[in-house]
Amino acid sequence: MKAQPKASHYINGRFVDDEQGAPVEVIYPATGEVIARLHAATPNIVELAVEAARAAQDGWARLRPAERGRILRRAADILHARNEELARLETLDTGKPLQETTVADPASAAEALEFFGGVVAGFHGDYVDFGGGPFGYTRREPLGVCVGIGAWNYPIQGAGWKSAPALAMGNAMVFKPSENTPLSALALAEIYTEAGLPDGLFNVVQGFGDVGAALASHPEVAKVSLTGSVPTGRKVLALAGSQMKHATMELGGKSPLIVFDDADVENAVGGAMLANFYSTGQVCSNGTRVFVQRGIYERFMDRLTQRTAKIRIGDPLDPATQMGPLVSKAQHEKVTGYIGIGRDEGATVHYGGGVPQLQGFEGGFFVEPTIFTDVRDDMRIAREEIFGPVMSVLSFTGEDEVVERANDTEFGLSAGVFSRDLSRAHRVVAELKAGSCWINHYNLAPLELPFGGYKQSGIGRENSLAALAHYSQLKSVYVETGNVISPY
Repeated sequence: MKAQPKASHYINGRFVDDEQGAPVEVIYPATGEVIARLHAATPNIVELAVEAARAAQDGWARLRPAERGRILRRAADILHARNEELARLETLDTGKPLQETTVADPASAAEALEFFGGVVAGFHGDYVDFGGGPFGYTRREPLGVCVGIGAWNYPIQGAGWKSAPALAMGNAMVFKPSENTPLSALALAEIYTEAGLPDGLFNVVQGFGDVGAALASHPEVAKVSLTGSVPTGRKVLALAGSQMKHATMELGGKSPLIVFDDADVENAVGGAMLANFYSTGQVCSNGTRVFVQRGIYERFMDRLTQRTAKIRIGDPLDPATQMGPLVSKAQHEKVTGYIGIGRDEGATVHYGGGVPQLQGFEGGFFVEPTIFTDVRDDMRIAREEIFGPVMSVLSFTGEDEVVERANDTEFGLSAGVFSRDLSRAHRVVAELKAGSCWINHYNLAPLELPFGGYKQSGIGRENSLAALAHYSQLKSVYVETGNVISPY
């Protein structure tokens, strides 16, 4: 099984390579086999990419926003037309089941291009009347060269979420995918070119942390947007901040999902499963601390157990498979390590906790969906981000109690509430210290809503008009229509 791209990098509208770069092996997570070999960017590759972006950006920014948007929408149409082949590539790259990538990955990138390509023409500054003649206005202007650093769980979605608002606003972008999942960003770059995007405006370079650092610290780069872990975010933000660069950090979480006694049990269980098992639990916004009110606890656990037992684990390329492997051996070791930690801390493995043995996939990085009960708030499995299909279920008695416990975390990315009492649901959501919240659902991320976190979960926002604001700078202009009155 092979997925070898034409070259490692995409710069100035064409594939390029430099075999002096460190090797990057692409592993198919379901079998552990190498399906592609690339090279990390050398300093020369980084310079070529940034220079291509710098040279192309000014002319792009001078186009009418509607013209820029038209090209993005054409690229979105191509993404939709090639959804099947791109979904298969994403499955090979990430190990996520085809059942998921077909609906949630290239399609999400296409939706981002459609959204930002459509709204940018109406995103502009304001007019301010000072009375009697003088007036002012503001201009939304591009930042220049932007760097996007993607995560490995949603590679093409991340490339789309970052590049679409950047390009729509008149910026250029150099995008570095995760070294674990480097393939689909190259496919997006080709599609942009086919759609008519001028050369140099979207460049893809591969590499490890040193390449990300080189891009983030480059003097020609105006903004860095990272999706990743909190430790990585702190490093990149410190680097960007030391040079006064704009930055968006979409980082990790340990999000609460609160289920009240009056919740619809089936919907609440479905939400909890989406919040823990989708993408094999590798979603930053996951609601991995599930707080269930005591009056509904037994019914909730019964249905959760029954439905979890029916999850089909297996070949990600089989459309019937519902859960694939974790992305890498390192992630597999991390997740199984946390399952061991949970046991050692005294939590009960209510379901799962093992490594399934699947014929033909003995080298894959599979783990069973795992449910812990008897979890205390101070346990590591309830405080640290695991990034795997590991759910901690905790019980609670009252509203004030659960809000306090839910907020007792350094993170603040997401939160969810299930209740038929919408007055209470809105009241509780207002008290939760999290940037992206759901009532009676979980983990939907429509482009029209901002996505991002509080506290250590990041700064800035992806998606919506907020993202356009984060990829622009605001200029104020005062216009005098009369004489200058001066004491001199």
